[in-house]
Amino acid sequence: MKTPHHLVEKYNVAGPRYTSYPTVPYWQEADFSTLAYLKNAIDTFKISNANQGVSLYIHLPYCESLCTFCACNRRITRKHSVEARYIAALLKEWRMYVDLLAQHSDEPPRIREIHLGGGTPTFFSPEHLTALIEGLFKHAERAEGREFSFEGHPNNTTREHLQALFDVGFRRVSYGVQDYDAKVQAAIHRIQPFEHVQRVHEMARDIGYTSISHDLVFGLPHQTIASVEATIRKTAELAPDRLAFYSYAHVPWIKGNGQRGFDEADLPSGPVKRALYELGKDLFDDMGYVEVGMDHFARTTDSLCIAMREARLHRNFMGYTETNTQLMIGLGVSSISDVWSGFAQNDKDLDGYLARIEADEWPIQRGHLLTDEDLIVRQHILNIMCRMHTDWSDEAMRISELPEIVARLEEMRTDGLLVLTDHSLTVLESGRPFIRNIAMAFDVRLWAKQPETRLFSMMI
Repeated sequence: MKTPHHLVEKYNVAGPRYTSYPTVPYWQEADFSTLAYLKNAIDTFKISNANQGVSLYIHLPYCESLCTFCACNRRITRKHSVEARYIAALLKEWRMYVDLLAQHSDEPPRIREIHLGGGTPTFFSPEHLTALIEGLFKHAERAEGREFSFEGHPNNTTREHLQALFDVGFRRVSYGVQDYDAKVQAAIHRIQPFEHVQRVHEMARDIGYTSISHDLVFGLPHQTIASVEATIRKTAELAPDRLAFYSYAHVPWIKGNGQRGFDEADLPSGPVKRALYELGKDLFDDMGYVEVGMDHFARTTDSLCIAMREARLHRNFMGYTETNTQLMIGLGVSSISDVWSGFAQNDKDLDGYLARIEADEWPIQRGHLLTDEDLIVRQHILNIMCRMHTDWSDEAMRISELPEIVARLEEMRTDGLLVLTDHSLTVLESGRPFIRNIAMAFDVRLWAKQPETRLFSMMI
């Protein structure tokens, strides 16, 4: 189903990706305190650790070179002597959480999910990555149904990396492919031949990884219909279990961003970018993949697809996941923790983060404590992003702004994007490309205070 150009133009506005609600620019930092956040973390741990476990997101910020499409927190260096100090800081931060939780519970943390993100996690040596994971479990247990995953750079992921992480429980790896076209790779400063991806993909299969994902990006400079189709057809040769097909988020105004490395005129226009997405979606369908939530595709046998069918799909700062833990602790520079009723972000400056940890201080820089209304809106947005449906038939799911929300949804109903009843909405297939717009109708904080400057990337 081709999306009409007039709808692409109409709904191509700046908006959040909704890995959280409220989104970070709308956090009420004046009402936040580290002490209150930690109390919420303790309360959530006590009610959820036994049956859900704990998720850990660990940010590993170092990269040997700068990719100019990247908006992540990273430090460019070729000095691998930085590894040991950073690993020590991560383990010390984890011990701070463990010691705090032990004061209020006799249960050790049961780690159900670990994700290593970056930066480039495989910048670190296999020995340091092993030491990190083994260090975590000196003070924790492995939960049933656990899933450990990491982001691997095809240019520097070795068999030793893959084997070391497999040996400590990792079974899922995602490779950042982006695009195979030489002109695109030169523009984004990510020179990465197909043979490199093939090598690490086949090594992971040989070692025994049960879920391999390839991350592709559409909307990059110089991309065309032909070049993206060629990239996807090469990807099909390796048959990954999952595919992420991300819309390039152009946010060059973010401090320290490398996205000024190319001319914006080289970026595909909104309609062309949408055509790239629809091309990918059609090809993935032909290849036997099912669209899961937004931007993700999986084989029907993959656990992410199964979670979607069983209505267990969840979305948080790590993206889509089949594990739904109310307590997600972020370790490392700029990492965000989610205790369901509150968020906290660590110091975004690497040197500041290290200094605070080494001084025995919590490295938390800012956060937000969710109100009762926030929690209701958060659930509606999660329902839309994960299940394409939400309802407010239960009084507990209603807020005073509901009439305004319904009014915003009415135009999208008229445009054939969703079905709207007195007590519910269901996203239609035609509405999937605009799921962020639909979720944004519920974002009462954004509508109450429209940003004076641009905060988010474009929807399309």
